[in-house]
Amino acid sequence: MSGRSPTATRLFWTVVLGGGAGLRYGAPAFAATGAACLAILLIRLGRPRRFRSLVRRIARRHAATLALRRRQECFLDAYGNIIEDGWLRERAYFVERTVLPLVEERGFSDYVEPRFDEMVAIVERVACAHELPDAIDTPEDGVAYERYCAELLGEAGWDARPTGASGDQGCDVIAEKAGLRLVVQCKRYTRPVGNAAVQEVAAAALHWSGDMAAVVSNAGFTPAARKLAGTTGVLLLHHDDLATLAPTRRAGRRVTTAGR
Repeated sequence: MSGRSPTATRLFWTVVLGGGAGLRYGAPAFAATGAACLAILLIRLGRPRRFRSLVRRIARRHAATLALRRRQECFLDAYGNIIEDGWLRERAYFVERTVLPLVEERGFSDYVEPRFDEMVAIVERVACAHELPDAIDTPEDGVAYERYCAELLGEAGWDARPTGASGDQGCDVIAEKAGLRLVVQCKRYTRPVGNAAVQEVAAAALHWSGDMAAVVSNAGFTPAARKLAGTTGVLLLHHDDLATLAPTRRAGRRVTTAGR
């Protein structure tokens, strides 16, 4: 029986056992065997539909977050091209870390590899279908963008102020709340922010005696920046995240991380 699918195995034994019963009990047993075989086939044929429905349910639980991350991680570069690299990574990450464990738990382990692209496509449709409030146009000028970020922090209850264009030592905004100090570097870019900004704000946090450090951008972050942020404890934020940013004390000299 090795090499047969579970469905083939069930059909085989149903026919064998049902056939034996039919020889002994006649037509009713043969009819019951046929009905059992039909039920097995119908269940098998409906399995892909149940799989897709499960993936949609999982994605819809996180639809608002997925839609927001899609908007944050897609942007126009200086040439007018839509850059989606960050969103493609985020989408795959969601499937791998959130969808796959639940899919395997529900008995669809054999679908994980051959239907990965299908799961990604379902997540994309869910993210696109969820309506978000209209995005607010952000200032094009770097200094104005720093003031804009400070204002967003102020609306979230932080006492925030830009540091000015000179002598900032890698810090564009200083914000305080609940006795904690946040050091922020702001990047209004047309490309993902690299790890140099992470290095700079980590050093700035030491210079300004910060309890938290963050790089805020409109354009996402490179994989290298995300990796370095994970080891230095620097927060990597889209300016939309500032409205809900809460103070978090770091352990020792390590800045508290957020997300992945």
